[in-house]
Amino acid sequence: MVGNSLGTLFKIISFGESHGEVIGVIIDGCPAGLKIDIDLIQKELNRRRPGQIALSTPRSEEDKVKILSGIFNNFTTGAPICLIIENKDVDSSKYEKIKNILRPSHADFSRLMRYGEFADYRGGGRFSGRITAGFVMAGAIAKQILSLNNIEIIAYTREIGGIIDDKDYDFKKKKNLRDKSEVGVLNSDNSQKISELILQMKEEKNSVGGIVKCIVDNFPAGVGDPIFNNLQSDISKAIFSIPAVKGIEFGAGFKAARMKGSEHNDPWIIKDGKIKTSKNDAGGIIGGISTGMPIEFNVCFKPTASISKSQKTIDIKLMEETELIIEGRHDPCIVPRAIPVIEAMTAVVLLDHLLMAQKIPLVLEEK
Repeated sequence: MVGNSLGTLFKIISFGESHGEVIGVIIDGCPAGLKIDIDLIQKELNRRRPGQIALSTPRSEEDKVKILSGIFNNFTTGAPICLIIENKDVDSSKYEKIKNILRPSHADFSRLMRYGEFADYRGGGRFSGRITAGFVMAGAIAKQILSLNNIEIIAYTREIGGIIDDKDYDFKKKKNLRDKSEVGVLNSDNSQKISELILQMKEEKNSVGGIVKCIVDNFPAGVGDPIFNNLQSDISKAIFSIPAVKGIEFGAGFKAARMKGSEHNDPWIIKDGKIKTSKNDAGGIIGGISTGMPIEFNVCFKPTASISKSQKTIDIKLMEETELIIEGRHDPCIVPRAIPVIEAMTAVVLLDHLLMAQKIPLVLEEK
């Protein structure tokens, strides 16, 4: 398979399958001299780990990170970093029974057309959301470098199943409130409503989608390139690499289509001796280059495709129509577990662009 790498200077290579031995990531181009906080990497993995609450899949994985290369005496060496987690709680029996049945809205048919019968179909194989654990490990390292430069990223649930969490708070309060909610929203009342909705979907053998909002604070102006290497397009590519993502909008997003230029334009102002905008409908990026305002975008996730309701489909071997009830262990809503993945992929892209702009050295400060 090709297409498993992302980035220019800070490049990540994703590997592993849902029911294979391991899930992992290789990071090439990480600056030397970063003191690695292994507990932080594990903490980020724990945020997306399955089987922790009743709202998620019952698949229970430890997801304990192992460092295979690129770290010496707790510091990055500049060599490729290889991080893995093991797949332990694996049950492939359900997939053997339906390997010739096309699951609606899964990659089964497109995978067959691309790779024939050679690709691993167990648990979705390479197309499973489980591969995002590798994204999170890479993002955790990128976040450590960004934090040294006072750059912070927060993502949180904006909407699930039509329940919109529209309250706004300052950056630090957002994190505190988000972390108190098992579904990652800011409003505790909505947290309860959404939890009840997800449990209802689970009981009904159905699923529901939603929206994650992401904000980057303290990102410098002037980072990014025009046209094909622009910051907005690279973030979009990374976000669309996450399974189940169906849309992204920056700043005012699609609402801009219903606004006048006088409403959407962000007036320039001087505040505390710095050039800023009075609002941020551009989402912190204009012309593909950062403005110094917070980078803000929303990400749309479709409902989980694996549902246990009867669905019409095709037996690809017999070439006849049939019905399917998907068995196995699946999330009725993947949005809460996707939050750290959004943050991770954003961190990877931002660090890559900062390195290209020479805002961060290839060798960090001495010990």
